[in-house]
Amino acid sequence: MKLYRNLSKIKFLKKSYAFKFLFVAFIGIHIPLIGMLFFVLYGSENISTQTILFFALIMTLLATAATLYFLKQLIKPIETASKALDNYRNERKVPAMPAQFQDEAGLLMSNIQKSILENEQFISDKQDLIYLLSHDFKNFTGNSQGLAQLILAENATEIVQEYAQLILESTNQQFTFIEIFIKLIRDEEEISNRSLRTNIIYLPAVFDLVKNQLNQKLVSKNIKLISTIISDEVTLYIDQDLLVRVLINLVDNAIKFSFPESEIQLKFSNENEKFIFSVSDSGIGFNPRNKEELYKKFTSRSRVGTANEPSTGIGLYLCKKIVEKYKGNLSLESEGINQGAKFSITFTSAL
Repeated sequence: MKLYRNLSKIKFLKKSYAFKFLFVAFIGIHIPLIGMLFFVLYGSENISTQTILFFALIMTLLATAATLYFLKQLIKPIETASKALDNYRNERKVPAMPAQFQDEAGLLMSNIQKSILENEQFISDKQDLIYLLSHDFKNFTGNSQGLAQLILAENATEIVQEYAQLILESTNQQFTFIEIFIKLIRDEEEISNRSLRTNIIYLPAVFDLVKNQLNQKLVSKNIKLISTIISDEVTLYIDQDLLVRVLINLVDNAIKFSFPESEIQLKFSNENEKFIFSVSDSGIGFNPRNKEELYKKFTSRSRVGTANEPSTGIGLYLCKKIVEKYKGNLSLESEGINQGAKFSITFTSAL
């Protein structure tokens, strides 16, 4: 950036990035000519033709190398802007780029900086508004719930108590939805703030955590979780705790939609330099034509489980978002209703 800053101080180059390139190229082109003039004028009178040609060649090569070097330095503003955008997209790092330059590259850096800051402010304002509205909705819902509980405590008629019970159930569902919505916002914020770096994942520990977290649900439906691991560790971009969260979500989903006394397969395999985690079951499956709908948050395709377990409609959405952030792919497969389902996560090695 030093060359760019120095050239920006020259009046006729200040507002044009192209003129800076042309100026450096112009100087570079004329260095051999200037060198030749000085060599001929102040050199020995008996200079041979071969010496002049050799000197011209050396000067041309040196001038070309110097010109290319300085042109490379002049590209620094573009590289800075590109790196800032990449870091913000991958690691949510807010850059601190200069805003005082007046040419096209300077405006690019300035506009990127302003856009990122405005986006951060928008995200902050959106979250504050959501939390405020959620708080107010809780208060309104709590008032309705309190009134319904008072009615149920009174010796009201049977039909009035029935209506009060319906209000109570409705408010409980509203509270649940609000909590799910707030959790979604917090999880999305956490995912976006995680940096992209290599991690050694210890697979036996990961699979044990998944099984221990879901053991009670497995026991309650008498479902057997069978795990298969071909190696003890692997290097990936995703953090181990996030991988555990994704696998827990997928296995929990498989438990929810599996029939009692069945099996769920949790596997890790390595195929063609791809690392694959898969969760497969023999449960209720889904219509392959509706596959893309299942990824959407609050999808209308969400269903209750085989034991009437509720579904939030955001699990697969968050799993897909986490996996894709860390250079992976989440895919779903099913041959149809009541024919089971398979969820596969594919990562490339971070080495």
